[in-house]
Amino acid sequence: MHVILTPSEIHAYLKRIGIDKIKDPTLEFLSEIQRAHVQHLSWQTVDIFAGRPAGIDLQESIQLILQGRSGYCFHLNGAFSILLRSLGYTVHWHRAGVQPHGEQPRVNSFHLGLSVHLPDADPNVERWIVDVGLGGMPFEPLPLRYGTYGAAPFTHTLLPSSVASGGWRLEYEPNGPSEGVDYAPEELTSLEEFLPKHEFYSQSADSPWHNTFLLRQRDAAHSTELRGCMLRTHGIEGIRKTEIQTYSEWKDILAKRFHEPLVNYTEMERREMWNRVQAAHEEWKKSQQA
Repeated sequence: MHVILTPSEIHAYLKRIGIDKIKDPTLEFLSEIQRAHVQHLSWQTVDIFAGRPAGIDLQESIQLILQGRSGYCFHLNGAFSILLRSLGYTVHWHRAGVQPHGEQPRVNSFHLGLSVHLPDADPNVERWIVDVGLGGMPFEPLPLRYGTYGAAPFTHTLLPSSVASGGWRLEYEPNGPSEGVDYAPEELTSLEEFLPKHEFYSQSADSPWHNTFLLRQRDAAHSTELRGCMLRTHGIEGIRKTEIQTYSEWKDILAKRFHEPLVNYTEMERREMWNRVQAAHEEWKKSQQA
C-alpha cells in the first residue's frame, strides 16, 4: 500500500463525498468520513453491466471516484484505504468473503476487508472495522470487539469467524443483502490475490453481476437498492418497493438517490443502458407470471 494522495487529490476526494475540511485522524473524523462515503458513493455494478469494467489498480480506483463515478468493493475499499492512509490513519487490508443467503460462510478473497489501528480512541479497542464496499454497509466504523451494534433495523453483529482462525465475522440484520462477511486476521500488502477475483466478477458469464444492473446506498435512516427497474427502500417503517417505468425517472433516481449521473456515458449510451434494463425487467415480470 504505497500510494499516497496529493493534497489536491485529498481535497477533491473529500469534496466528492461532501466534506470541506481536513481534520486530525481521530475516531470522530473517521466516522464522519465513513458516513459521507457510504451516502455519496453507491456500491454498484453499472460498469460491469455496460461491459466497461474498471480495473482495481489503486490509482485507477481513485481516479474513478475523483471523476464522479463509483464501483464495487475492490474499487471502494481500495480507494477508501488510500484516502485514510493519506489522512494519517494506519489501515490494513484483509482477505474476506461474503456469505450469500442460503450458502455457507467463506473467506475466498471475493471481498477486500479493511481495519484501522486507532489505539487512542478507546482504552478497550485498538482496531476498528471500516467498510464502504459492501452492499449492506455499516454506517459507521465498528470496534473490533464482539457484540451487536447499530439501531434497528440496521444492526450488525461482530463475532469470531468459524472459517478463519483468529478472524472475525460481521453479520447483517435479517433483511440485509447477504448473511454476513468473514474476515481473515492476516494483513496483506498487495491486492494481487484479488485480481483474478475481480476478473471473474467483472468479465465471467458465471459472475453474479453478469447482466445485473444493481446499485446500493446507505444513509442514517434508510438502505436503498436499485435492481434493474425495481427500487427497494428499507427503513424503520419497513420495506417499500417501487417499479421504475420511464427513462427520465430512472435517470433522475440514479443521479439524486445514488449520486450516479453516469458522467462517463453519452446520452445515447445511457438510453441503450436503460433499454437493456427495461427489456430484462419485462422478461423478469413474465417469468414471475409463468
